[in-house]
Amino acid sequence: MNNKVVLVLVDGMVPESLKACGHGFVDKFLENSISNLNATTVMPSMTLPCHMSLFHSVTPQRHGVLTNTYTPQVRPINGLFDVLKSRGKNTASIYNWEQLRDLSCPGSLSYSHYISCYDYENTDNEVTDSAISYINEKDPDFVFIYLGNTDSTGHEHGWLSQEYFATVNNAWGCIEKICSAIPKEYTIIVTADHGGHDFMHGTELASDMTIPIIIKSPVPLQKSKKMEDANIIDIAPTIAKLMGVEPDGDWRGQSLIC
Repeated sequence: MNNKVVLVLVDGMVPESLKACGHGFVDKFLENSISNLNATTVMPSMTLPCHMSLFHSVTPQRHGVLTNTYTPQVRPINGLFDVLKSRGKNTASIYNWEQLRDLSCPGSLSYSHYISCYDYENTDNEVTDSAISYINEKDPDFVFIYLGNTDSTGHEHGWLSQEYFATVNNAWGCIEKICSAIPKEYTIIVTADHGGHDFMHGTELASDMTIPIIIKSPVPLQKSKKMEDANIIDIAPTIAKLMGVEPDGDWRGQSLIC
């Protein structure tokens, strides 16, 4: 395979919100996709540890980031951005939570754009517009798009609140806009870093640990048996497989596609 990939992560999006948010594009995106809407994340189920595990395909106990404060790795593992860079791929990261700047080593990204979360209510839309512009102008091989407003709203109003569902609805509006505005050659993966309950997350409760992973490609894909018990650490190997590059030898996840 030699696919181009866009990874959209909606922070704190629980699987049940896909239907409850009421956005009509959810069913359309799920159609002809491969997915596991009951995949698991890692513990602690917090934003930065989960992202580090997604991009480095190991648990937090291995990469060492156990809170939302970045800690340099004692035994460094190459992350997805670093592996793709070493294979000559052009990569980009567009996000609205500044701590995600540490997901890649210096020089591994072709483009990085942090949009301040001071006005979090509108930044998901700003991230989306920035990503669309960059993709259409530069035709990159891999783009990470982070939408953070869902998590912020969960902490303020509660997971499964009407305000929370409204932000999930808006996130799916962003996903629909991305799908309709960028070249059809891109495989698009939609996922979350963790779930949530009440006004928090970070525990081993199923509500915190369960995430959706959805892969929609312009070419038919066959899911592997690993999809049945998919974990967030399987996403980086899956993207490597889609893009035709070898995963790093230290990664512990497995590809979700054959």
